[in-house]
Amino acid sequence: MIFLKDIDPVDAIAQVEAVMSGCSYAEASRRPRVGQLLSSEDVDSPFVLTVSDTLCDVLVSASGDDLAAAAAAWSAAGGVVGLDAATAAVVLEALVGLARRASAADLRLYCWWTL
Repeated sequence: MIFLKDIDPVDAIAQVEAVMSGCSYAEASRRPRVGQLLSSEDVDSPFVLTVSDTLCDVLVSASGDDLAAAAAAWSAAGGVVGLDAATAAVVLEALVGLARRASAADLRLYCWWTL
C-alpha cells in the first residue's frame, strides 16, 4: 500500500500516467480504467477506483532513470501540493513494485481511497 494525504486520487493517477507515458493529462484522464469508481456511491468511504492498464504496463517496464525523470516531472507539475521529487520517487518506486507483482500474477491495480 502507498499512503498519500490530501490528494485527489483520480487526478494523481492521471498525472502519473501522463508523465510516465508521455501523453497529456487530458489524454491520460480519458483512457479506459482511469479512476473509475467501482465501489458504491452511496457510502461515504472507502472508495475503490481503477488504475489503467496503460499505467500499469508503463510502471512494469520503467527503469530507474524513467522513475527519476517521472518523479521530477510529477513534482514539478504542481498538481499535488507539497510533493517534492524525492517523495514522488518513493511513491513511484512503490507503485512499480505493486505493478510488477500484479502483472506477474495476471492481476490489475486498484486505488483504495478513504476520506
